[in-house]
Amino acid sequence: MRPKTLSVIIPAKDEVENLPTLLDEIDQALVSIEHEIIVIDDGSIDDTQNWLANEARKNPRLRAYRHHKSSGQSTSIWQAARLAEGDWLATIDADGQNDPADIPILYQYASTNTVTVIAGHRNKRRDIWHKRFSSKIANRIRSKLLNDSTPDTGCGLKLINKNAFLKLPYFNHMHRFIPALIQAQGGTCISMNVNHRERQNGHSHYGLHDRLWAGIIDILGVMWLRRRSRLPANLMPLVDSYPTDNDSGKHV
Repeated sequence: MRPKTLSVIIPAKDEVENLPTLLDEIDQALVSIEHEIIVIDDGSIDDTQNWLANEARKNPRLRAYRHHKSSGQSTSIWQAARLAEGDWLATIDADGQNDPADIPILYQYASTNTVTVIAGHRNKRRDIWHKRFSSKIANRIRSKLLNDSTPDTGCGLKLINKNAFLKLPYFNHMHRFIPALIQAQGGTCISMNVNHRERQNGHSHYGLHDRLWAGIIDILGVMWLRRRSRLPANLMPLVDSYPTDNDSGKHV
């Protein structure tokens, strides 16, 4: 079996109505790319667990895991990344609003350019007005304070270098700040326009408080963390024969 180059990570909570179509779309979009799909059932109370268990027995590309108690999107992504076999991680929401057809576009760009993370930018969002409003305010505040050059950090569709991701500090809600955290580690981040679709089934698990006020509190925490995160200085040998660890210490 060829080594997998891409691991698609899907945190899912009560999305059994959306997962069948989403997984089919992912496999179709990535038919020419060796990949795996890792779904973390984050304490669903619908039939997500049973459907995933049955599907994983039939689909060799799918690996499914479950939190017995909801632990959040960041925990799901972090744990899936540690299990991933691919060199690149593609995160995507389980609600079907992100378009899997965008994944190979991001992957192709990463394969031919020097980049650590590509963040999706939903320039035409298909959400109700208060979701767009709260996200717009939070994005403006975040961009002003963190200067992360990412207009839509809340977009669930991202392509991330796995080795770089595994070096990041883990904390709740970290998934909202992956570009800023990657940049603090010396990585390169760009944004690319991606398609955004209307939700067909179910409902969002985030409210105004989660998107706006909690997000602002998290921004302050990330600012504190970045001020205390500094790239290590390069060592210069005083004698030419001394070994150095500069090459091995380079950040992605």
